[in-house]
Amino acid sequence: MSKPLFSVITVTYNAEQTILPTLQSVSSQTCTDYEHLIVDGASTDNTLSFVKEFGTSRISVISEPDKGLYDAMNKGITAACGDYLIFLNAGDSFFEPDTLQLLKRQLEAEKFPDIIYGETALCDKEGNFIGMRRLKTPEKLTWKSFKSGMLVCHQAFIVRREIAQPYDLTYRFSADFDWCIRCMKQAKNIYNSRLVIIRYLSEGLTTQNHKASLKERYRIMCRYYGVIPVSLLHLWFAVRFYYAKWIVGRV
Repeated sequence: MSKPLFSVITVTYNAEQTILPTLQSVSSQTCTDYEHLIVDGASTDNTLSFVKEFGTSRISVISEPDKGLYDAMNKGITAACGDYLIFLNAGDSFFEPDTLQLLKRQLEAEKFPDIIYGETALCDKEGNFIGMRRLKTPEKLTWKSFKSGMLVCHQAFIVRREIAQPYDLTYRFSADFDWCIRCMKQAKNIYNSRLVIIRYLSEGLTTQNHKASLKERYRIMCRYYGVIPVSLLHLWFAVRFYYAKWIVGRV
C-alpha cells in the first residue's frame, strides 16, 4: 500500500485471550488510511494463528524474541511507514469505528501537528465500560504537564513519526512516560482532539510492578523537572490525600 497516515502498532506475547477485540477494532475503522503492525515476541500460544486467520492486507507481522515491551515498541517504530504512530496494546481498542476518520479530519484541518491527543475510557475484558481514566487530559498539553503525572494515556498520545525517538530501555516499566516527555520537548505544535480515542483494557499491574513503575516515574520527573520541585509536589499530593481520607472518616 502507499504511505499510510497512521501506523497502528500492537505489541503481543501470548495474547490469544486479548488480541481479537483489538484486531476487530482496527479492521472495522471507517478510515482505511492506516497500516497495522503486529510486533510479536515469538508467542507460543495461538496469537499468531488468530492474526493470520484475521489477516488483511493492512496487517504486517514481526515475530521474534525481544528484550521486552519497549524493545518491541522500538521495532515497531523502525518498521512503521505511517506519518503518525499509535500504540494499541492487545486488549485495547479504538473508542468508535470512526475514531481514525475523526482524527484524520482534525489533523488535516490543523495542518498536521506534531502530536494529537485525547481522552481514554476504561473497559473490562468483556469490553464493558468501567469509567473514564482518573487523570483527565489538560486543555493545553506541554512537556511540563507531566510534572503532575501521566495526564494522557500512552495509547491516546499520537505522535508524528518524524519526531519519535526510541524508547529508553534503561526503564523497565515507565519508558513510555519518558518517551512522551521527550516527544513533547521535540514537538512544535500539540493539538487537543477533545475526542475519546481509546478503550483501555484495565487489568491492573501487580503490586510489585506498580511500585517499581512509580519509582521509575519519580526518577524521570526529577530528571526533567528537578528534585526539589518534584519532591515538594509529591509532598503536597500526600498531604492532600491524607486530608481527604480524614474528611471522609469524619462524615
